[in-house]
Amino acid sequence: MMQISATELKARVVSFAREIGFDSCRVAACNVPAHANDFREWLRDGAHGEMNYMQRGEGKRCDPEKILPDAQSIVALALNYFQGRTPHRGVATGKIARYAWGDDYHDVIGAKLNRLDEFLRSFGGQQKCYVDTGPVLERDHAAQAGIGWHGKSTMLIDERLGTWFFLAEILTTLELPPDEPVPDRCGTCHRCIIACPTGAITAAHRLDARRCISYLTIELKTAIPVDLRSLIGDRIFGCDDCLDACPWNRFAQESRESAFHARQSTTGMSLREYLDLTDAEFRAFFRKSPIRRIKRRGFLRNVCVALGNVGDPSDLPALERAAADSEPLIAEHAAWAIQQIRDRQRQARPQII
Repeated sequence: MMQISATELKARVVSFAREIGFDSCRVAACNVPAHANDFREWLRDGAHGEMNYMQRGEGKRCDPEKILPDAQSIVALALNYFQGRTPHRGVATGKIARYAWGDDYHDVIGAKLNRLDEFLRSFGGQQKCYVDTGPVLERDHAAQAGIGWHGKSTMLIDERLGTWFFLAEILTTLELPPDEPVPDRCGTCHRCIIACPTGAITAAHRLDARRCISYLTIELKTAIPVDLRSLIGDRIFGCDDCLDACPWNRFAQESRESAFHARQSTTGMSLREYLDLTDAEFRAFFRKSPIRRIKRRGFLRNVCVALGNVGDPSDLPALERAAADSEPLIAEHAAWAIQQIRDRQRQARPQII
């Protein structure tokens, strides 16, 4: 076991993190998150929707020492996933959030965290590592470490990376010198709030997940509320509108991580083509993709809603096949989409006087 000063160890951790691909590595003391009480209030209001895991992990999210007793420090990490402009899309193709264009970030970042864990163990540390999967208020810890500041959309903003980065955390029993937070640089800007298609950002730093398109198309496992379907537009997995609106993204540069490069399956398919996928084809098509996690039923539900919003009569045969699907969730949303297209057809017919 190597013995060096805490300052030197931190410098080595930061250097190693950058060597294996992270764009930022900073340290926070292992304290109660700054917005723990706000998080509890958010849960009491039911704004988490059906994300019951948030409630189950409430105690740990509000006290990281319940995750790792004797934890002293939290290493906060950021990894850029920006892939440049949205690829050209033709008629009736769906929008997929940028973070899901390539390989699943859980796998990509998880492998890097394993290497950092091994590195810290060589200095006697015990660690718990998370990338969007554990009971951790990651944005609070990352903000405390100075990775970025809390944007009004609730997303973290970094002056170099904009909003296009993943967060990961390592809780460790090693005591490392903490970094300073950075100041909030949003000023009077409210572009992210204005940009939200469903009004899910109800106030600065306040998000009602039940109206968020990312929640509706990913986390929600049941039917999408009818009154929100038309607001989803052609989005079929997540939503980048509040991120796209942020002026700090003018400084964003493309990621060095090749695993996040766009695939044909996420940027080059028409909506109606997705509807023909069998369950086995869906799993193979989205192998190593975060889209695979919502399964065929969830993804084709989203595709049907998008076609209901932007499709035309040429999409009806594919939707009629989907309306006969053995999965009730797909069938119901396909029937809704068919009705939307037929309603538009009737409205477009010239009136005979």
